[in-house]
Amino acid sequence: MTKKIIVAITGASGAIYAKLLLDKLQQLSDQIADVGIVMSDNARQVWKFELDNDAYSQYPFRFYDKNDFMAPFASGSAKFDTMVIIPCSMGTLGRIAGGISNDLTTRAADVILKERRKLILVARDTPLNLIHIRNMQTVTEAGGIICPAVPSFYSKPTTIEQVALTVVDRVVDLMGLDNKSYRWNECD
Repeated sequence: MTKKIIVAITGASGAIYAKLLLDKLQQLSDQIADVGIVMSDNARQVWKFELDNDAYSQYPFRFYDKNDFMAPFASGSAKFDTMVIIPCSMGTLGRIAGGISNDLTTRAADVILKERRKLILVARDTPLNLIHIRNMQTVTEAGGIICPAVPSFYSKPTTIEQVALTVVDRVVDLMGLDNKSYRWNECD
């Protein structure tokens, strides 16, 4: 069964996570029926600053304007299975936790939650204050998954991409896609 996926990219630091996820979704395209992408203005700026390019525009996925409430995934009837917000700013997390649908990202998240589908927020901020923690609790209790952008090191990554990929591979697993990646205590 192929999946319909929404990827939202916010302006939090961590554009490498979004890039690696888009790369991975291209590799796993046989498991995917549709990918819709929405980026904030800040996300575009952070991507250019952190990655020194604007290659996000070259992916073979459909991009939607941050205010396009006519996008298919602005409604539950479009039956998108999964939404990943990567990286997810604390402001976006707070708006989702508060039920504020002021742009396509927060509207799509609201739709995914109300339809009891999979919402994965790759939170990328530290340290956390009590408001952040309570917002994470609220989203979790509503059915969302908080997957902090915290890399693992037991695969012995040697490049920044390999370090970031430990987070992305975990996200791909949470999405329910068949992904060949490092598994704890398994030989390569």
